Amino acid sequence: MASSTSSFAFQMLILVAFIVLMYFLLVRPQKKKEKTVNEMRNSLRVGDEIITIGGICGKIVKTKDQSLIIQVGADKTKFEVMRWSISSVTSKSKKSDQKGAGGLDEDEETEVRTRKSSPKRLKKARSEEPAEKKDAKAETAPVSAEEQGEAAVKEDASGADSTAESAAEK
Repeated sequence: MASSTSSFAFQMLILVAFIVLMYFLLVRPQKKKEKTVNEMRNSLRVGDEIITIGGICGKIVKTKDQSLIIQVGADKTKFEVMRWSISSVTSKSKKSDQKGAGGLDEDEETEVRTRKSSPKRLKKARSEEPAEKKDAKAETAPVSAEEQGEAAVKEDASGADSTAESAAEK
């Protein structure tokens, strides 16, 4: 009888040791990993570049409570994804690193809004030279042989002023 109770106690000890071992090898690391992933998902900010669990890479444009709006691809397509679908952060936004959890200040927000609202054509038009410089270049631009011949005929007839006017018209 004594040997049967000691063998039962030994079997229970082995079972308890097995359960404790499984807790430390499986359950505890899983909880720790889940906690770090939840912290990462809750600390997402505008400007962070992310990868979803589906493999989509994008940049966060707007954050909500349970979802994010991300911008993807060269054509800057925007769509909404749930926070739980974020797998990893590839790069943190520089502004959120400098400011911590504060995000963007007012000047940076207005800069972002103006950047998004102005079309690309307007940006290109601003970067081009003023109209005065274009007119000056048009006057000094080389002219084809036919135009030179026409200008010479007009010059003979009405003087040098008509050539400048005819070159400006063309």
